Amino acid sequence: MKVETTPLAGLLLVKPTVNRDDRGFFIETYREAAYRAAGIDVTFVQDNHSRSVRGTLRGMHFQTSPGQAKLVRAASGVIFDVAVDIRPGSPTYGRWHGVMLDAEEHHQLFVPVGFAHGFCVVSEIADVTYKVSSVYDAATESGFHYADPDVGIQWPVDAPRISARDAKAPRLAELAR
Repeated sequence: MKVETTPLAGLLLVKPTVNRDDRGFFIETYREAAYRAAGIDVTFVQDNHSRSVRGTLRGMHFQTSPGQAKLVRAASGVIFDVAVDIRPGSPTYGRWHGVMLDAEEHHQLFVPVGFAHGFCVVSEIADVTYKVSSVYDAATESGFHYADPDVGIQWPVDAPRISARDAKAPRLAELAR
């Protein structure tokens, strides 16, 4: 496994070792000791799985307290995965970083507490699985608009399929008030 830093401190791209042969492949998608040794010192308490069709955009979401770290991967298909630094006082506050995650390379994005997260599907269908460090709690769920012009995420889809909640989400600056 290789771990690469990104322009946003704490946001990491994980490149697991993929063992391929004529039968297919084997990949270790998570081993606590190896991830801790690589700097991902998080206890994950819940696994989530979503399936979405081409053009679906989910985001930008986060949990306010205690926050929620995520380890995201595309189990099938291809997604454009995005994290935005929303840590108060961070020198990169409001900046985003995106990566393509797919079921061929098996890369993962580690999104630490203090980041909003979202993705859009660029293949026909994508299964996205992710580990989280705190259980889902509707009372601490929050988010901002995926097309906030102050953040300026360059999504690879022109007319995304979004939820009613995401369509009504406020701008990031409105949450900071």
